[in-house]
Amino acid sequence: MPDMTVRAQRTIAAAALIAFATGASATARAQELEAVNYPNRPIHIIVPFPPGGPTDILTRIVAKEMTASWGQTVVIENRPGADTTIGAEVVAKADPDGYTLLAAMDSTMVLNPLLKKELPYDPVRDFEPISLGAKNISVLEVSADSSAQTVADLIETLRARPGKLNFGTGTTNGRLAALLFAKLTGTNFAIIPYKGSAETVEGLLTDSVDFGIDGMASSYPLIKVGKFRALAKLSDRPLSQLPDLPPLAEAAGVPELGDISTWIAFYAPAGTSSEIVGKLSHFIATIYADPAVAKRLQDAGIVAVSSTPGELKAFVHSETERWGKVIHDNANYIFK
Repeated sequence: MPDMTVRAQRTIAAAALIAFATGASATARAQELEAVNYPNRPIHIIVPFPPGGPTDILTRIVAKEMTASWGQTVVIENRPGADTTIGAEVVAKADPDGYTLLAAMDSTMVLNPLLKKELPYDPVRDFEPISLGAKNISVLEVSADSSAQTVADLIETLRARPGKLNFGTGTTNGRLAALLFAKLTGTNFAIIPYKGSAETVEGLLTDSVDFGIDGMASSYPLIKVGKFRALAKLSDRPLSQLPDLPPLAEAAGVPELGDISTWIAFYAPAGTSSEIVGKLSHFIATIYADPAVAKRLQDAGIVAVSSTPGELKAFVHSETERWGKVIHDNANYIFK
């Protein structure tokens, strides 16, 4: 009788293993079929900013190319607020089927985790990296009627009127840049935290703020028509639209300020198949290689950069280390 019990147990275990293997095989086949047919319904890309900013502009260009190539509607959903946290949470909780994607920023994947104690998402655990989308160059700017013609003029005014001027920006990166700028130049001003580029632009146009930092994609059209004056760029990389614009670190005489340019990247929810992630990554690289698309991006003030998922993962890791050191070295000032 004991032998029969052992044999029965072994038979049941073997049957369970066969069923599990069969189920796993069926699931794998279903995932492969889904990847082959992807996409076969509308894709939603969550942009964690209001319409009109660099992330929104870039994503709409990519979405238009997706629709044209794949014949499926690509819907842009603007979910601004909480330093991109609201939009990121939506994607973190979405089904991992490739039909809900995130256009993230450095704020989303690097700065929020470094600066906030509690987040409704984990940048590593909850997302699959797809590709870099852009390495933007932001500019320090004033309205055209400002008396500041240069960064030196602005610093002089800030020192003459401590605490009287307002600064506006729509990103965590911009606010960190402002804090470091104030510390390194010995100035003091109020920082107005906007939700995105549209509010930053409105603040400058209405003189609600005296100066600000924003991406080239939303700033350049207004610089070009004489509404805004760019004083410096937050990077030492070339800027074709404004080739003579100096880096802020150089113009302010504070080399410690370094490069504070922003970036955009695309992500899917964790668990999305590698086949779908690979198809999306390959598509972005392909359209960026198209001269017509490259020109549209350049004309919009966007420095388009694609990557493999692995390259994006490594890049975010290096950015986290870089900003982690900056925040650690300036913690008393940033968290005061």
